[in-house]
Amino acid sequence: MTFVFRTRLALFSAVSALAFASAADAQDSYGRLPPNSVLVTPQGDILDYIPDSGDVQMTRDRRGRTVLVDSWGNIVATVMGSGRQGKDIQRNDMRRRERNRDVYTNPDYGYSDPAFTDQDFTQPGDITGSIPDYRDSTPRDVDRQQLPMQDENDMAALPPEENAPARQSLPSAARITKKSSAEITALQVFLDREGFSPGVIDGKTGSNVTKAIEAWQQATGETLDPNNTDDILERLRFTGGLPITTYTITAADAAGPYVASIPEDYAHKAVLPHLSFTSTSEMLGEKFHMDEAYLRELNPGIDFTIPGTIIKVINPGEAKKGKVTRIVADKYRKQVLAYDEAGTLIAAYPATIGSSDTPSPSGTVQVDRIALNPGYTYNPKINFKQGQNDKVLTLQPGPNGPVGTVWIALSKPTYGIHGTPEPSKIGKTQSHGCVRLTNWDATELAKMVSVGTTVEFTD
Repeated sequence: MTFVFRTRLALFSAVSALAFASAADAQDSYGRLPPNSVLVTPQGDILDYIPDSGDVQMTRDRRGRTVLVDSWGNIVATVMGSGRQGKDIQRNDMRRRERNRDVYTNPDYGYSDPAFTDQDFTQPGDITGSIPDYRDSTPRDVDRQQLPMQDENDMAALPPEENAPARQSLPSAARITKKSSAEITALQVFLDREGFSPGVIDGKTGSNVTKAIEAWQQATGETLDPNNTDDILERLRFTGGLPITTYTITAADAAGPYVASIPEDYAHKAVLPHLSFTSTSEMLGEKFHMDEAYLRELNPGIDFTIPGTIIKVINPGEAKKGKVTRIVADKYRKQVLAYDEAGTLIAAYPATIGSSDTPSPSGTVQVDRIALNPGYTYNPKINFKQGQNDKVLTLQPGPNGPVGTVWIALSKPTYGIHGTPEPSKIGKTQSHGCVRLTNWDATELAKMVSVGTTVEFTD
């Protein structure tokens, strides 16, 4: 049986796609990176972002190369000279990056409280709206509520509570040795099914996987050997089977509607009838908790717009269920930990939490309300000035909206836990005060919390 698992699993391994990150003139506390450096991961990929100085340290490996190491001792990237090849990659990648530009890169980005619907209450008085079928061409009507005006100190951090618990140390995860993409995928799928999310499933190791293992060990009291593929596959057999399955693209999948691109300017966003996916592959990636690039790697040469096409996808299993009464947003770990009434850790999600310029709250707040598929109201008088926009703008719902498909409003005005249009960057970039999760993780969490759930921010 193990041989069958291994054989079938090996069929789905794929070569990782390259992306380019220019570190020209990057000045961080860990030192100055050489101009136009290329950051290469241990798996041979070129890192598409510059790690935050608080997340990594610069050191030397045994061969004298400059490497960036995270808090768990994992090598994040080796610093290499770019040369002509790196520049070519950058030029070829510019169009793709322009189309998928992160709306959060604006340093003045802030949040207005998203709009909410009064339809489809999942828990009376708690959750409004529902995650839509994005094939619907007409967005829901939205009943927008008046926002409270924010005083000049509203974005300041909350004072810590005297009895706020100290950040706990979770059981350390074993270092992952050299494993194939398929074996790492199996590990990621297992953790995802258990409710301890590794973020996007992409067949790669990293801090999000390490954090998920540590949270799982804390919750179960067991020690997980991430290098024991036989054990991982046996565990998967009891939770839904092999990590990769097949899916047939339907006519509805191919039809959309989709938008050609998501503009950066909010005024341009506001004229779109919906902020839906830009392609069938993007939609399928989110549906199956996958990195879109990994979906394409598993299905080389596939046209995702043709109904009837059979593709390989991740088999994430059923969503985690339970009642969450306490959430800990750990800024240091960049992870959200969810506890039940008995104080048992039942779920954990990688998160992007605040930044030095726009910090998240400190201390304790509560869940104020929960909206699925929220619209978004941009108000420059409340939060920030985006581009040349100086008027209130209404942005329609959709997974590519500023807060994704979920908004969990907190009792601290303008702050919330929400989804994101770019799941692959969760845990790797900074937010602007709020807590960002992948859309699927935010949806899972939203269905387990209720109004009044405690949210503790720890440093």
